[in-house]
Amino acid sequence: MSSVRLVCSSDGLRSLSSLAAGESGVVRSVCAKNRGRFERLVALGVTPGASVRVLQMFPGVVFLCDQTELAVERAVADAVLVECAS
Repeated sequence: MSSVRLVCSSDGLRSLSSLAAGESGVVRSVCAKNRGRFERLVALGVTPGASVRVLQMFPGVVFLCDQTELAVERAVADAVLVECAS
């Protein structure tokens, strides 16, 4: 069984779910197809310009968004596009 994830877009953005534990970056966009999911992420502070650092990838994606620790399903992390820190 395989799945397809956005690893790197043409403009250098990566989905949050493609980062490894310890990697960090800045949120550039939230592309949730589900309006409720989009609104929930925004309410939690996952907005363009927010800094993120991945803490854990299994069983869910756990990450710091600014100073808030969040845990989301992989499908939710797929919707968050991040510019990785160099």
